[in-house]
Amino acid sequence: MSAKLLEGKPVADAVLDDVRTRVARLRSRGIRPGLATVLVGDDPASAGYVRKKHEACAACDFHSQNVQLPAATTQSELHATLHRLNADEQIRGVLIQHPLPAHLNLARALLELSPNKDADGLHPTNMGRLALGLTAPVPCTPAGIQAMLLHYGIPTAGRHVVILGRGPTLGRPLSLLMSGRGAGADSAVTVIHSAVTDLTVFTRNADILVAGVGQPGIVTPSMVRQGAVVISAGISWSGKRLLPDVDEDVSHKASWITPRLGGVGVTTVAMLLRNTLRLAESLINV
Repeated sequence: MSAKLLEGKPVADAVLDDVRTRVARLRSRGIRPGLATVLVGDDPASAGYVRKKHEACAACDFHSQNVQLPAATTQSELHATLHRLNADEQIRGVLIQHPLPAHLNLARALLELSPNKDADGLHPTNMGRLALGLTAPVPCTPAGIQAMLLHYGIPTAGRHVVILGRGPTLGRPLSLLMSGRGAGADSAVTVIHSAVTDLTVFTRNADILVAGVGQPGIVTPSMVRQGAVVISAGISWSGKRLLPDVDEDVSHKASWITPRLGGVGVTTVAMLLRNTLRLAESLINV
């Protein structure tokens, strides 16, 4: 029997319906949420992701702008752009599209961004607040994964979540979310690096397995326990074809699995808009 699909669109639609309602409330008080994206270089995949974010902004009546910088942009020039956006009153949320070109350092750039405009939840201040269980923008992809589990009624409390990938945009913040308290959390969490000698020792013990390393097909059927929930959050490209981290044959062992297209990506965009909206709402007592 094939697994049920963890489709992202119904989850994203529910989030964005709520966003639109709350935007209308803000607009009645003279506030319009504004999102700025900073795109360095001309990577086609990154440009496509940015385009989808601005399409979502238009659909939800956000003000939005994309700051396109050349691939040769220096670290100091990137910082100057962020300082300008920090001071722009029309902009409530800023996202640095990553990965950046190899000569630029995302962590250093994030330090120049106001934590009060951090729409992606990656600023060290906001990551620290997440670790302490305090209110802050939550990194968008982890938040989208948690929302999917809640939407489809997949229990997490007391279950073993194994996260393949320890990166600062997915694995680490997701481990904080899933091991925290509240709906969609209270899990036992194991985070493993893709270079671990025998991944199967860990992955076959997972009730919920999340792959986020960007290595096509790294998760194979033999690595998955029968009936596990499997989420592919890492992607790579072969030409214009998107390649997930999870081999398609895993669907014959999993109880739930994300589709190759229309899974985590669409929920990530929805969470970005929700974060930006919340940053705008913080201006007034809504």
